[in-house]
Amino acid sequence: MKARVVWVEAATMMGEAGSGHAIIMDGPPDHGGRNLGVRPMEMLLLGMGGCTEFDVLSILRKSRQQVTGCVVELEAKRSEADPKVFTDIHAHFIVTGRELSEKHVSRAISLSADKYCSASIMLGATAKITHDYEIRDE
Repeated sequence: MKARVVWVEAATMMGEAGSGHAIIMDGPPDHGGRNLGVRPMEMLLLGMGGCTEFDVLSILRKSRQQVTGCVVELEAKRSEADPKVFTDIHAHFIVTGRELSEKHVSRAISLSADKYCSASIMLGATAKITHDYEIRDE
């Protein structure tokens, strides 16, 4: 896997992934940015959310669950001192579908957190990561 980050101006950077996709990252105005994109630490949190959601959906589909929607709401706290690493991350899953099994949803989230989600496992080295979920019938 390769990636490249190019400085554009002030605190604005363009990240290019090896897959050919690009994203703008920027800092807040009080740090020289123009607020044109997500912050790099927000990218880490979004990456974890996407990684775990991908896993959960994949596991639920393999379990023949009729999932029609999934949202992961993330909330993180960072240390006060530099380096301001994540210290706590909470992921709240909202899984929507038809006749979803609570056992399958719970198992999918646990498998992602403990075995499959590389991003969660890496961030778990510095942060306490917790999860919960709700199931909504379509």
